[in-house]
Amino acid sequence: MTDKRRGPEINSGRSIVRLQKIISNAGIASRRKAERFILEGRVSVNRVTIRELGAKANPLIDDIEVDGKKVGRGFSLAKIYILLNKPRGCVTTVRDDRGRPTVIDVLKGIKTNVYPVGRLDFNTEGILLLTNDGDFAHLLAHPRHKISKVYVVKVKGIPTEKELEKISSSIVIDKKKIASSGVSLERITGKNSWLKIILQEGQKRQVRKMCEFIRHPVIKLKRIKYGFLELKGLKPGEYRSLTDNEVKKLMEMAER
Repeated sequence: MTDKRRGPEINSGRSIVRLQKIISNAGIASRRKAERFILEGRVSVNRVTIRELGAKANPLIDDIEVDGKKVGRGFSLAKIYILLNKPRGCVTTVRDDRGRPTVIDVLKGIKTNVYPVGRLDFNTEGILLLTNDGDFAHLLAHPRHKISKVYVVKVKGIPTEKELEKISSSIVIDKKKIASSGVSLERITGKNSWLKIILQEGQKRQVRKMCEFIRHPVIKLKRIKYGFLELKGLKPGEYRSLTDNEVKKLMEMAER
């Protein structure tokens, strides 16, 4: 008899793992997104559609599919953590239905499936983390784990001190409260200017919305810092692996 609290175990052998963890470890999607796939009936094990989040399987012997595509048996459990200087002109997804370039296309030489932690807009560049570790991605992306991100922003025109004060405090856009941890005018270049904006919460297009709110739309946007991580000479499109100490420190920051 199945324990409903744990969900059905598809295979009673060793290496039994929750389906969402198998999918995230295979680099197909984050754990949260994998859970949504299961609830939507997009995941099957041995040709049986699974809709329960507690369901488990054995990745070494079971046939696991997502949208009809097989998750490789015996996938590598080795964890990969990448810091990419995301270039402009690519989307922060594994695949794009519109055929646009993705950040995965940039990662030449990475054979293991990875996926982004959070996202940057199509025309935004800068620090982006990618991994095949679902628990790590989930921990860093969760809204309550407020890891600071620093952006430099070129905007149209020159904001006044009063306008900067507006977006330095909590404002409401699209019925959502948006806040920053700091906004400063860095330099003026002709008729335009550069700002530095620090965020701890990451809502979709937040920096762009903040600048549009004070009628100084974004011309160029780059994330230069994620927690303690910086680009340190990485050109757009270049990447490196995080060290064990960096991964540990990020997890410690998120768990505070």
